[in-house]
Amino acid sequence: MLTADFNGIRFILAFSDEQALARYAQARGEFAREWSYRAVLGARLLDVAVPAAGVPCGVALDCADGTDGMVFPPVTGIVPDAAAVDREVGDEARAGR
Repeated sequence: MLTADFNGIRFILAFSDEQALARYAQARGEFAREWSYRAVLGARLLDVAVPAAGVPCGVALDCADGTDGMVFPPVTGIVPDAAAVDREVGDEARAGR
């Protein structure tokens, strides 16, 4: 997966369609090269890929689209609680996990 680190947090770069990926490639000046991609459900990214990263991780959707892009930070309510950076220590123990 394509990732970028920002302020100690890793972000999986996700794109809503091929055109959004093409805009990202153009912004990087790498439009001429071939970009392989895989379609993945957003829920799968948040529920599986983010916790598997092993570091604080969120998702940046359509990051070359300025204000039309979205950032899903690694916080409770967005990613699984165990992968959230804002959870209180001991939350899992109190929840019986």
